[in-house]
Amino acid sequence: MSRRRSLEQHRRSLGEIQEIMNSMKTLAYMETRKLTRFLDAQQQVVESIEHTATDLLHFYPEILPDSENLPTICLLVGSERGFCGDFNHVLLEHLANEPQYSQAGIIAVGHKLCTLLDDDPRILLALDGAGIAEEATPLLNRLVSKLSTLEKTRGPLSLVCLYHESPEQIREQRLLPPFRTLPMLSAGAGAALSSPPLLHQSPRELLLELTEHYLFAVLFEMLYTSLMAENHHRVAHLESAVRHLNDESAELARSCNVLRQEEITEEIEVILLGAENLAQQTITAHPEKTKNP
Repeated sequence: MSRRRSLEQHRRSLGEIQEIMNSMKTLAYMETRKLTRFLDAQQQVVESIEHTATDLLHFYPEILPDSENLPTICLLVGSERGFCGDFNHVLLEHLANEPQYSQAGIIAVGHKLCTLLDDDPRILLALDGAGIAEEATPLLNRLVSKLSTLEKTRGPLSLVCLYHESPEQIREQRLLPPFRTLPMLSAGAGAALSSPPLLHQSPRELLLELTEHYLFAVLFEMLYTSLMAENHHRVAHLESAVRHLNDESAELARSCNVLRQEEITEEIEVILLGAENLAQQTITAHPEKTKNP
């Protein structure tokens, strides 16, 4: 009896855990729906700034800052919360497979990722990440402030960001110096721009302002993209965990049924044995009732 009760209690505990995981899965799914709207709008902002910068650099390519011999810093965007499988490990594995970043300083974003890098001597900054879309703005303000401090103390730097573009794909994007990865205008598009844009400030000053806006915009895009991939990863991970709990709960139910059947059999045997003993006692106490007339 005690073993069956123990199994039933364990089964009830699994049911409670399953309800919690289903709630977490629902919240993660709702977050992906919200991030889809945010991400679409942010991508349009980034594309607009890149288009403006491309037009400007078409006429003033000399204002693009030099990127040679700059110290490299890798910005890793991981997860703030758990229940997302190997999300952070895949990111670190990708970094380890890039020998050009073996000596680069690291800025880690996301509590769970930072935990994995506690003993890494390359860590320059470790920041708590965003668990939901609304937490991206304060995170971005802290991140940009820390980057400005690093530039003041270390001078110009080359900033590369590694983040999840999808649950299965890591993207590597260079942020500083800016606009180095923009595609050049085609000959046809260049011919359409017959004269340089009308500017109210010098091209270099305009590029600096564009850089500031671009850094904020593209970092927002990266944070939203990574958070979207993280929640997709979490949904898949939780679905797998819930299926495992369902299987284990079903197995416990079968075990409980077997034990209950054994208990019923034992109870029947006890009843039959008791009836047999009672009949034997009756015969012993009243032997004349058993004689044939």
